[in-house]
Amino acid sequence: MTEVALELPEAHPPRRGLWHHALARLVRQPVTVTAFVLLVAILLAGALAPVIAPHGWNMIDLADRWRNHGPTLAGRHLLGTDNIGRDTLVRTLYGLRTSTQTALFAALGGTAIGVVVGSVAGSRGGWLDAGLMRVADLLSAFPMLMLLYAAYILIYEGFHHALSVRWYTLLFALTLWTVVARVVRAAVVALQATEFVESARALGASELRVFLRHVLPNAAGTIVVAATALVGQVLALEATIEFFSLGVPSNSTPTLGNLIADVVAYGIGPYQQQALGWWTWVTPATMLVVVLLCVNLIGDGLDAALNPQQVRG
Repeated sequence: MTEVALELPEAHPPRRGLWHHALARLVRQPVTVTAFVLLVAILLAGALAPVIAPHGWNMIDLADRWRNHGPTLAGRHLLGTDNIGRDTLVRTLYGLRTSTQTALFAALGGTAIGVVVGSVAGSRGGWLDAGLMRVADLLSAFPMLMLLYAAYILIYEGFHHALSVRWYTLLFALTLWTVVARVVRAAVVALQATEFVESARALGASELRVFLRHVLPNAAGTIVVAATALVGQVLALEATIEFFSLGVPSNSTPTLGNLIADVVAYGIGPYQQQALGWWTWVTPATMLVVVLLCVNLIGDGLDAALNPQQVRG
C-alpha cells in the first residue's frame, strides 16, 4: 500500500495593520516615550490631588499667614505658601487637576464636533461642504480672545450667571473645532479617491458603510494628532485669558492659569504683606510649561508614527 504524503500550505503570520506599525515606531522614539510617561505621572498627580494632598487647596495656615514663607525642606510646606498662608504645592496640584480636565474635555468635545463637520463636508461635498467650511472660516476670522470676551459679556453681564470651569470648557469646545474639521475634511476627500474605497463602492457597499469601514479608520491617525494639538491649545489659551481677568478666580477654583495670573493682582515682593513670593507663580508656571512640552512632544511623535507614508508594509 502506497503512502501518500500530504503537503500542508505554509502558515503565514497575520498581516500587521497601521496601528501595529505605528505602535512599533512609537516605542522606538525615546523622547516621545519619556514625554508620555512624564505626562501620565503628572496627570495622575493632578487627578489624585484630593487623595495625596495633606489638606484642601483653600486651607489657610494661620501660623504662616502674611509671612510669605518660601520653599523649604524643613517645614510643612515644601514649596512655600502664598500671601495668606495657603500651600503652594497643594494649590498647584488642584490647579493642575482643573486645567487638565478642562483641556481634555474641551479637546474631546471640539474633536467630536470637528470630526462630524469635517466628515460630512468631505464626504457630501457641494453646497453643504462650502457652507460648513464658510462657518469654520467665519469662526477662525475672529480672534479667540474677542470671542471669549463676547461670551463673558453675554453670560456674566446678560444673564448674571457666574462664570465657571464648565462654561469655559463648553466655550472652548464650541470655538476650537475648526482646525480639526479642516484636517478631517482634507483626509476624507483624499481617501474618497483611493482604490479600496472605489472597490468597496463597486461591490455595492453603502456610503455609510464605506465611510465607517474604510474612510474613518484610515483617518483615525490624523484625528488623534489633531486632538493632541487641541489639548495643548486649550491649556495655553486658558492660561492666557486669566491675564485678561476673563477666567475663573483662584479663590473659587484654582487653575494653573489663574494661579500664575495672581501675580498681576497682588504683585511680587516677599517683604510686602499683600504681595506674592516668586515661588507662588513659578511653581504653576513650571508645571504648565512641562505639561505643554510633553503634549507637543507626544503630538510630534504620534504624527511621525501615524503618517501612512512612513509606514512600510
